Amino acid sequence: MALRRIAQIGEEVLRKKSRKVEKIDDRILQLLDDMAETMYEAEGVGLAAPQVGILKRVIVIDIGEGLIELINPEIVESSGEQIDPEGCLSVDGESADVKRPMYVKVRGLNREGVEVEYEAEEFLARAFCHETDHLEGVLFVDKIEE
Repeated sequence: MALRRIAQIGEEVLRKKSRKVEKIDDRILQLLDDMAETMYEAEGVGLAAPQVGILKRVIVIDIGEGLIELINPEIVESSGEQIDPEGCLSVDGESADVKRPMYVKVRGLNREGVEVEYEAEEFLARAFCHETDHLEGVLFVDKIEE
């Protein structure tokens, strides 16, 4: 495992759409490991591959309940609404209120290539939305509630 540099707002890679992972190989597994290590070192709760300069649809999340690794994640269902402060490892030192769904259902692949599904509420739902936004080139600052 290795720590990776986290891209900062203003860097082009954060505004590009990520490509679907077609094959889970050693490079993707290494990416998952490195992203988790980088996230923990930076004391974050989530990290998306574009944040470490890789335009692949890969995210890691840990809100304190254990590591979630997802390849090609998709939010397939959402409901409700919550507005809470959000920050980002790529937007150092800034936080602001962002509106997100209260509930989401997320589907993707685990590191073994098996389809998995998560149902999440509140903070975990927010984390899934935040990280999947990164895969579309969207940052939380684009969604700040005025």
